[in-house]
Amino acid sequence: MLSERARFQRALPFLLRHEGGFVNHPRDPGGATNLGITLGTAKAWRLDLDGDGDVDVADLRLLTPTTAAPVYYDGYWLKAACDRLPPGVDYMIFDLAVNSGTKRAIRYLQRAAGVAEDGIVGPKTIAAALALRPERLVDRLSEIREEFYRSLSTFDTFGKGWLRRLAEVEHLATVWATVPNVELAA
Repeated sequence: MLSERARFQRALPFLLRHEGGFVNHPRDPGGATNLGITLGTAKAWRLDLDGDGDVDVADLRLLTPTTAAPVYYDGYWLKAACDRLPPGVDYMIFDLAVNSGTKRAIRYLQRAAGVAEDGIVGPKTIAAALALRPERLVDRLSEIREEFYRSLSTFDTFGKGWLRRLAEVEHLATVWATVPNVELAA
C-alpha cells in the first residue's frame, strides 16, 4: 500500500494539470490564479517569490509545482483529511477542496457518507467514509459535485470545463479506489 505522502505526490501532478498555468479571467470570482493558487492564497502563505517584500501578481506568475506543493499538501490535502481517506476518495476530495474549498469538500464528503454535514472531519466522518466501498463513495461525490456546478451562475461560462475535469477526476479516482497502488502518468 502506498504511504499517505506517496498518494499525495501521485495525485498532485494530475491536479496541477487541471489547474493549469497563470489565468486572470474577468468572470472568475477567484481572480488571478497560477497552478490553481489565487492571489489571496499566495498572500496568506506569504509566497514572496520575487523577494521584493510583498506578494502580488508578479509572485503568482513565479509559482512552480515545487513552490505550490506545500500549499496543496498543508492547505488542502491535510485540511480536507485526504490523508485519512481511502485511495481514490482522497483524490476526489483533494480535487474538490482545491476547486471549491475545503469546507465544501468536507461537507460533500459527509453528505456522500451519510453523516451530519458540519464541515468538520471527525471520527464519525472518517468511520462512515471507510465503511463504504471507495468506488461508490467516489460515484456519490461526483453526483454531488455535478449538481453543485450546474447550480452556479457561471456554469454557462465554465461548466463544460468543470464537467470535463469532474469526469477525468472521477475516472482516475475510481481507478485508484479499485487498484490502490496503480501508477499512471499525468
